[in-house]
Amino acid sequence: MALIAILAVPLIAAANSPLLAWRDPVYILAGFAGVMSMGLLLLQPLLAGRVLPGLSPLISRRWHRWVGVTLVAAVLIHVGGLWVTSPPDVVDALFFVSPTPFSAWGVVAMWAAFAAALLGVFRQRFTLRYRVWRLGHTGLATVTIIGSVVHAMLIEGTMETMTKTALCVLVLSASARTLARLRVWDTRRRS
Repeated sequence: MALIAILAVPLIAAANSPLLAWRDPVYILAGFAGVMSMGLLLLQPLLAGRVLPGLSPLISRRWHRWVGVTLVAAVLIHVGGLWVTSPPDVVDALFFVSPTPFSAWGVVAMWAAFAAALLGVFRQRFTLRYRVWRLGHTGLATVTIIGSVVHAMLIEGTMETMTKTALCVLVLSASARTLARLRVWDTRRRS
């Protein structure tokens, strides 16, 4: 129940933002896809670390995959909606020439998320050893998380400051805890 509240409060706060009054529906949808992406980034390490109560390791792994797919879809909606409302801004961001520093962080996080998802989807087809694959997937996920948190914190928009900060802290905390618990960086063979 607490997790549902943690995920819902930033969306509710954003929905009550006075900054939405003059925005068109596509821009609003894009913004909410971004807010939802941050919530999904909180779920991913919790599922990867198998710490959510009531979920077996197998179910947790399956949910991790589906949340990853949903995260990629939300990022595509976020960027696609911004493209519809302001193509020049998106082009500037993609080419790292945007005057807004949050854009570069968002683009780096986006590409890292796509790469992490591709590694996840094609895990069986890559001829990488599991430890190498896991290190690559986790490294890309870490870049996604850090880039997304910095991106969100630099934006002054519809996402309310206190809930945004709390959600970002929770995302970073859950990620760090999962990394420490799973010892992903330790590539030595364990006996």
